[in-house]
Amino acid sequence: MVQLCLLRHGESLWNKENRFTGWVDVPLTDFGREQAEKAGESIKKEGLQFQVAYTSVLNRAIETLEIVMKTIQQNIPMIKDSALNERMYGDLQGLNKEDTAKKYGNQQVHIWRRSYDIKPPNGESLEDTQKRTIPFFMNCIMTDLKEGKNVLVVAHGNSLRSIVMYLDKLSKEQVLSLELPTSLPIIYGLAPDGKVIAKKELRL
Repeated sequence: MVQLCLLRHGESLWNKENRFTGWVDVPLTDFGREQAEKAGESIKKEGLQFQVAYTSVLNRAIETLEIVMKTIQQNIPMIKDSALNERMYGDLQGLNKEDTAKKYGNQQVHIWRRSYDIKPPNGESLEDTQKRTIPFFMNCIMTDLKEGKNVLVVAHGNSLRSIVMYLDKLSKEQVLSLELPTSLPIIYGLAPDGKVIAKKELRL
């Protein structure tokens, strides 16, 4: 059985300020760095050994991965690709989520944030995000897994939601309630053919 670890980056500055981030390249907060270190400690305690790591091209994910790798004391290849970037939130990027909900209504903002095929104004839907994450996942990450490599992926809430949706075979309705906390490692065990045979979340 090979293992795949999915990890959302630690708290970013705009997470703390409750703003839509998307493709804007904001840094981690000090708390986000602490979260990344705790995630690394959980992975180390689990005894997981990785042969390759993937992340997006956005600094909050890259820094989280660097902190985790330092904590687990594993020097492995790091592959950065924009296919793993957060979804692009369009006109909402930079806006405060609470203020946006007051303007458009809580239900509309929830739909923009959590639905599968409804886009925020001039942005990407989760479906759009999945159209870039899943081909990359299958061509690169799954190829490594099928070669017997354990893989660590550090990315973003929605890019990872799209991958979890695929792996867990969630429907458009089921994915509405899917939310991934920052820096909580999710471990999948996969058979040689890529079929998921185990899944668990690590405690921080």
